[in-house]
Amino acid sequence: MLAAGITLPFLNELVALVAASVVIVYLCYRLKLEPIVGYLLAGVVIGPNALGMVTDLELVNSMAEVGVILLLFTIGVEFSLEKLARIGRFIVTGGGLQVGLSIAAVVGIGLLFGLDVRAGIFTGFLVALSSTAIGLRLLSQRGETDSPVGQLTLAILIFQDLAIIAMVLLIPLLGGEGGSPGAALLALGEALLIIAAVLVLARKALPWLLDRISATGQSELFLLTVVIVCLGTGWIMSLAGVSLALGAFLAGLVVSESRHAGRALSEILPLQTLFNAVFFVSVGMLLDLRFLLAHLPLVLAVAGGVLLLKAVVTTGSVLALGYPIRIASTVGLGIAQIGEFSFVLERAGASVGLSPAGLGEAGAQTFIAVTVLLMILTPFMTSAGAWIGARLERTPLGRLGNMDEPMALPDTLEDHVIIVGYGPAGQRLAQVLRDVGLPFVVIELNPALADQAEAAGLHVLRGDASRPHILEHAHIERAKLCVIVINDSAAAERVVSVAHYLNPTLQIIVRTRYLADLERLQRAGADIVIPEELETAVRIFTQVLNAYMIPPDEIERQVQAIRSGDYKHFRGSIQEAHLMVLQGLDEDGLHTRAVAVREGAPAAGRTLSELALRQAHGITVLAVRRDGRTFGSPSGDFRIQPGDRLVLVGTADQFAASAHLFRERPRP
Repeated sequence: MLAAGITLPFLNELVALVAASVVIVYLCYRLKLEPIVGYLLAGVVIGPNALGMVTDLELVNSMAEVGVILLLFTIGVEFSLEKLARIGRFIVTGGGLQVGLSIAAVVGIGLLFGLDVRAGIFTGFLVALSSTAIGLRLLSQRGETDSPVGQLTLAILIFQDLAIIAMVLLIPLLGGEGGSPGAALLALGEALLIIAAVLVLARKALPWLLDRISATGQSELFLLTVVIVCLGTGWIMSLAGVSLALGAFLAGLVVSESRHAGRALSEILPLQTLFNAVFFVSVGMLLDLRFLLAHLPLVLAVAGGVLLLKAVVTTGSVLALGYPIRIASTVGLGIAQIGEFSFVLERAGASVGLSPAGLGEAGAQTFIAVTVLLMILTPFMTSAGAWIGARLERTPLGRLGNMDEPMALPDTLEDHVIIVGYGPAGQRLAQVLRDVGLPFVVIELNPALADQAEAAGLHVLRGDASRPHILEHAHIERAKLCVIVINDSAAAERVVSVAHYLNPTLQIIVRTRYLADLERLQRAGADIVIPEELETAVRIFTQVLNAYMIPPDEIERQVQAIRSGDYKHFRGSIQEAHLMVLQGLDEDGLHTRAVAVREGAPAAGRTLSELALRQAHGITVLAVRRDGRTFGSPSGDFRIQPGDRLVLVGTADQFAASAHLFRERPRP
């Protein structure tokens, strides 16, 4: 017990840190800024170089290290060894190119300014690394971890963390101390062997351990076990020269294979949130405002140079993997900052006489100012990356990245399904369509998944489905359905928009993660949007009602009530949409389709006689659905209005020839 009036030595710092974080993060929320920006600014304000509310930086840095460890552990738990294996090529090729080219570029620029090669390599080490904590935190907040941008970002960051081992071993050699390069390579080999041994042992022992601990029913014991697994694995890895954070990430990967992964994640998240905030605040504390203001032109120039260099190098590395400029630029700007582990390397270099750009203390202060500034700008850079990429796609640069020509598909392909995305959902759909004998083609951007589809003997187009020429190679003008099952909601919206423009008679089904995406995708042209969170909720409450033996007809009524409430913005009923989707090939090659008429389309405001669909195109109008009412066999003087759904019968070629009547805007 402490006597009255006496506080723990670290309590003042902790209270100041948390209180400032709450106030500034709330202000950032009101200004619609990312919380990370608030944490960094809070650190700048309360740090020793500003208000001086926190002076014990060693204590804060220790807590910050715990925050990074817990963050990487939770990312590992949410990931899996299987997913890691799928992005192995990206880790080696993409990460290797990014780190290698970044170091080479810095050395080259340094030589132009007369910098010593060893100092140039050391500075290249510092610049090549990006912030794992910030990059993964932003991906997690935006739900993009499983998107192409998320997987590529994670792959490059993992390679960077692995490269730290080699960098730490090489720094003494660059400083003129330590052993020979052969000794460094031997130490690197030993470190990799230790990593492999720990992973193998942990994969065998951890599931057994978590089973035994969970069987006790003691939640406190389970939490303590998860914490010791996280911190302990990181500590053991650090003995091999691996960063604590990478060790924690690998521990999380092992835990992800356990059936207790979900519980472990829920137990650790509150701790991770608190300590992660401490980490970002601690980074902000490093910034010396007086130095920044005194050398503002220099800091801004260096920050701009680092940003440009890393964005160009990373974008080029992703393009080399076969991805389009839109994705490449988003990844490039998202990790264009300098990482937190560069601080560790900078301190290691200082101990052997190395400094950023060989400028001594001035170089160190400039490095810190540039790093903190770029970290603060990262959320804005990430958003700008997608915006810039979308515009670059309309320039000659848009042809970079995905350079392979689409394979030729049979000219006889018609009334088929276009599957966009060959992930788990796309694979299952392809299997079902193959089993029942329906024609389909797969469009996949990920080279590994495209290889997998080709190995299965499927018709595959490699490329970005939001590009019109890719969809045209898939004979979209004669297709009946387009099913979009990709994890990038923004990309899905672009695919919907382009597909609807190219073939307004096409039925478009989109799988999305969140209900909030429904209306946006519908406006883009989707006929059916299936939000995972809603369908999961329906599945859950159906099982709950079954457990209480609620009659099936009552359960079905509740399901329809929920769906009609949440899908209320759909045109027409869900039942009608499903009917149109499931109808197949009629006799004489005729097909049935439901087409939505939009504002601005040539068909809007005209009568059926004026449209002359049957006379000009051979298409028959079976019915028109308007405001919940169905008009069967409408007469020639029936006037079409925006929002109507026309049920048509015709051949695939006839639908393609009449598509212009339903287009409401110019080609994107």
